[in-house]
Amino acid sequence: SESGVPKLAPPMIWDYAADLNVEGKVQLIEKYRPPGFSKVWLASPPKGATGVNQSPPPIGHHLKNHPPWLEVARKSPPPVLEGIALTGWQRYDHFSVFPPLLPVAIPSLPPCLQALTNGGPPEKIKENVEKLLGMSNLEVENPPR
Repeated sequence: SESGVPKLAPPMIWDYAADLNVEGKVQLIEKYRPPGFSKVWLASPPKGATGVNQSPPPIGHHLKNHPPWLEVARKSPPPVLEGIALTGWQRYDHFSVFPPLLPVAIPSLPPCLQALTNGGPPEKIKENVEKLLGMSNLEVENPPR
């Protein structure tokens, strides 16, 4: 608190798990309030952190991460939550080469944006994205390699 950091840099809470602990995340947000952090960001993935070789990303896994984050957002005190950022690891570890950022994320980004914007079951999200992008079949569970 005394450093002034809480006024300069809001924390971002990351968790790419498909089964993240909603109550635990809400409690974590509450822990940031006493030191003076008035805003907190949440981080949800359209790609990354699921394995060394994940191109294209496992869309179904990432879609499962968004509903719990939306629940965390609903249960958090309104003035504290700044927003949910879509983040994606560029590489799995520091010894890996950098892959192209956007091309790898393109199959997963639209359904993830749809999930965070409109919610709903994965089947409905898939249907909405196919319609919006003019696709006949977006493979969510086993994307072609």
